Amino acid sequence: MKVGVIAVQGAVSEHIDALTQAMKSEGIKGKAVPVRVLEDLSDIDGLVIPGGESTTIGRLTLSSGLHGRIVELAQGGLPILGTCAGTILLASEGDRQVKDTDTKLLGLLDMQVNRNSYGRQVDSFEAGLQIAELGRAPFKGVFIRAPTIEKVWGKTEVWAKYQNKIVGAKKGNILALTFHPEITEDLRIHQFFLKQIES
Repeated sequence: MKVGVIAVQGAVSEHIDALTQAMKSEGIKGKAVPVRVLEDLSDIDGLVIPGGESTTIGRLTLSSGLHGRIVELAQGGLPILGTCAGTILLASEGDRQVKDTDTKLLGLLDMQVNRNSYGRQVDSFEAGLQIAELGRAPFKGVFIRAPTIEKVWGKTEVWAKYQNKIVGAKKGNILALTFHPEITEDLRIHQFFLKQIES
């Protein structure tokens, strides 16, 4: 198995480490690799779009040609996990902040996102999340300048909530989270994603 992590900006090494550990724990032979240029997408089985600065990631994926290819691969069934900024880019609709930065969204999930919904870096927090597909034990959600998902429609479903706000959404092969699973020691989300790739 080969899982790519968009590596133009953001929490790249953390996702690569988490995926590597998750593969080991699940007995999966494979590797996680950085994706910087179009050729890096040629033979991957899954893709992670990490947290970071959505404007920067959006601009660099567009200028490198990655943007259009990601859309094609997703429409062809490639499993994709987006976290924080990655979630903003997966959305079909953004708030005024997103529109003001001229960020071109991938439009792969029928949802509207609100950028920096919880405020600035100092307003970052952690919270236990009950996520049905991960079992009974709460998952520690780490929210850093996190967006929220304002609404979903069409085939996009709510995957996780925190205090009545949507913090995770899923449609088929694509999963979007407003928090950072890669900076916790809990591998369940990366394990879940690997199982999606295998299925």
